[in-house]
Amino acid sequence: MRVFQYRVAVLSACLPIAFAISGCGQPAPQPATTAASAPPAAPAQTPAERGKVLTTVGGCNDCHTPKKMGPGGPEPDMSRELSGHREDVKITAEFKTPKGSPYVIHTIGDLTAWSGAWGVSFAANLTPDPDTGWTLPERMFLSAMKSGAHLGSSRPILPPMPWQMYAQLSDDDLKAIFAYLKTLKPIKNKVPDPIPPSGK
Repeated sequence: MRVFQYRVAVLSACLPIAFAISGCGQPAPQPATTAASAPPAAPAQTPAERGKVLTTVGGCNDCHTPKKMGPGGPEPDMSRELSGHREDVKITAEFKTPKGSPYVIHTIGDLTAWSGAWGVSFAANLTPDPDTGWTLPERMFLSAMKSGAHLGSSRPILPPMPWQMYAQLSDDDLKAIFAYLKTLKPIKNKVPDPIPPSGK
C-alpha cells in the first residue's frame, strides 16, 4: 500500500511538469488562418490608355485644346480636343511689349498662341486629320520629342512647348502618347505657321 501511495505521489508531482514540457494542458494550437486572397490584378493598360494618362498629367490640353467658357471660367473644349490654335482666330504679329515692362511673354485667352522674343507660336493640331493634323509616322513624333526639331527634322520647336520635359520619357511612353493621339477625333483645323519676330 505504501509503495502504491508513493507512486501516486510521484506521478502527481511529475504530471504537471510533463504536461508543461509536452504542451499538454495548453490550448491546442489553432490552424494558421489562410491569408485573404489578393484582389485580382487590374487589367493592363493598352498603350493608348497609358497615352491618355500621360497627355492629361502632362498638361497637353492646356495649350493644344481651345477653350470655352464654363461655370468657373475658361475650360478646355473637349469637343475640339488637342486640335490646336483655331484657324478662325487671326493673329498677324507679335504682341508689342511696352518699353520697360516686366512682362516679356504674352498669350491669348485660350493659351493656344504665345508671343515672345521668338515671335508668335501656335499650338499644333495633334488630331489625325489627314489634311491639317499630325499624319507623320510614329518615328518622326519620337524624333521631335527627343530632339526638339519640329516634325522631327526641321526648325526648332518654339516656346512654350516643353519638349525638353517630354524628351525624358521612355520610348514606350512616347509611343503610348502617339497611340492615344491616333484615337482622337480628326478635326480639320489649319494652324498658322509661326510668325517670326519683327525685323527678322
